[in-house]
Amino acid sequence: MRKGNVFLDLGFPPDEAVALKMKAELHSQIIKMAKRYRQAELQKILDENQPRVSDLLTGKISKFSLETLIGYADALHLRPELTIHDPGPSLHQFARA
Repeated sequence: MRKGNVFLDLGFPPDEAVALKMKAELHSQIIKMAKRYRQAELQKILDENQPRVSDLLTGKISKFSLETLIGYADALHLRPELTIHDPGPSLHQFARA
């Protein structure tokens, strides 16, 4: 099974699609961890007000930068990592052409 990017399929430019995919994946992990806490606890942990925490929990990720989500992940003791993969030989052929 190939891992695609739904944001590319929706017509976003490649650079934006990659960032949106990263944000969505990070948000998903934050939500999994956030389920362990009540909203009032999350406000303290994330140092955010109630409306902002509500936006996070209801999936309004367009209101959050990637940097903010990384900060939230850190506050929740998650350790996001960026992994770079070689695109493989087929893409190298196009890069040289």
